[in-house]
Amino acid sequence: MLSWVVTFLVIALIAGVLGFGGIAGVSVEIAKAIFFIAVILFLISAVVGLVRGRSNV
Repeated sequence: MLSWVVTFLVIALIAGVLGFGGIAGVSVEIAKAIFFIAVILFLISAVVGLVRGRSNV
């Protein structure tokens, strides 16, 4: 997921340099949304891992 964030940020930077403000803005918003989704999923995974504890495998 974080590779998607980097991809959309690169698209936003290139679009901003070339003068496509609308595309740059949309790409930044998509990158922010995906980043926050990734952070939330990481936190949920960490909490579930702590609740389940370590396995003996």
